[in-house]
Amino acid sequence: MYMEKATFLQKHPILKDILSLIGFVLCVVIGTFLLNKYIFRSYNVVGSSMENTLLGDDRMIVNRLTVTWAHFNSKEYVPERGDIIVFANGSSSGELTCDPPSGIKDQYIIKRVVAFPGERVTVKDGIMTVYNSEYPEGHVYDEDWRVSDDDGPKEYTSGEVDVTVPEGELFVSGDNREGSHSYDSRNGLGTVPYCRVVGPVILRLFPLERLRTF
Repeated sequence: MYMEKATFLQKHPILKDILSLIGFVLCVVIGTFLLNKYIFRSYNVVGSSMENTLLGDDRMIVNRLTVTWAHFNSKEYVPERGDIIVFANGSSSGELTCDPPSGIKDQYIIKRVVAFPGERVTVKDGIMTVYNSEYPEGHVYDEDWRVSDDDGPKEYTSGEVDVTVPEGELFVSGDNREGSHSYDSRNGLGTVPYCRVVGPVILRLFPLERLRTF
């Protein structure tokens, strides 16, 4: 009778089990990395700048797939007006940079997309108005985004603003704009380059009683 010679791993079943476990762990780690980098990411909301739409400690899921697909096609990802997006914080010097943030507070920021390149944004008498080709006389988009008194941008916007959005950038704002609740394009943050956008928020995952899509 012919007997096949046992392989090294057959002679050492414990080693085989260890190698199988290591391979499984590596697959999980690599899969998680790819999922987080190219498909979805999750973030916790910190602070009150997005009230009443989002509250502190809300757990959000951000869609990276749309950004990945745009970059795959050698295009810049451009969100929709009214999208709530997460983007990388930039330097306080006002320099245009797309480098990942490091060693700074609030590395990632969540705000609503208000205006695009070439559009004029004003804040006067507590109202934020956008002027563009569709609305040359100006339009208050907050009224389109306000679902109710408890969901959407609050009615009053602090400050005096009159700015035209530069090419390749976005004007963003929190939904809670009274006083200093929201650090955004109105009051020191400046406009945000497309290349800093991580992606749009698509789901509030937690708390479960407030689960919803965007």
